[in-house]
Amino acid sequence: MNVFKKVSGFLMAAVMVVSLTAAFPSSKVSEPVAVATEAPAVGKVSYKQMKAMATNVKGSKLTMKEKIALKVFGKKIATKGSAPAAEGKSQVIALILVALLGGLGIHRFYLGYTWQGVVQLLTLGGCGVWALIDLVRIIMGTLKPNGSEYATTL
Repeated sequence: MNVFKKVSGFLMAAVMVVSLTAAFPSSKVSEPVAVATEAPAVGKVSYKQMKAMATNVKGSKLTMKEKIALKVFGKKIATKGSAPAAEGKSQVIALILVALLGGLGIHRFYLGYTWQGVVQLLTLGGCGVWALIDLVRIIMGTLKPNGSEYATTL
């Protein structure tokens, strides 16, 4: 029993030390801000520029895992900056589709939500409830094309 108290006391002390030291920021906190201000406008940063910025922030060469993550997430970050209007995606067409074929989820396919369209197709629009919710969301303008805005609105 005495050994158990010593071990549990040691573990509690270790957890406290780790949690307290994790709360303090490192000395490199100001560097990313300085590097980010050197970057050009949003969406205009090349992979080489992002790699150079990440290398400067890290202070050493990037590992293969970090390079892959930079390549994958760098594209997503570059395209997240502005949401261009989707060509041919109309809020009126989406409204007509959900009103006429809402139970089949055709409007979800039209808006680019393929998996949700398949689920709506299999569940008949959640027995009509999901289709009704989508009808209201399209009228309000909160259900938009996947990753963009409507080209024409109500």
